[in-house]
Amino acid sequence: MTEGEFEKIVDLYLDSTSKSNVELTNAMNSLTKIHSETKQNIIDLTYYLDSIEEMYNKILNEYNLRIKNG
Repeated sequence: MTEGEFEKIVDLYLDSTSKSNVELTNAMNSLTKIHSETKQNIIDLTYYLDSIEEMYNKILNEYNLRIKNG
């Protein structure tokens, strides 16, 4: 969503009583799409973050074993 598109939705949100049903429907469709995309991005980033943490912990454990036995 571009900044201009977002501004249009904010304007509609602030003055929804004077907007047409078509405008309301278009805004709801846009927000639904953005919500779904954002939610999926958060889920993907969560898996990515978990993978990074798992790799770090495995490497840290190996490092600690070497230091302890070294």
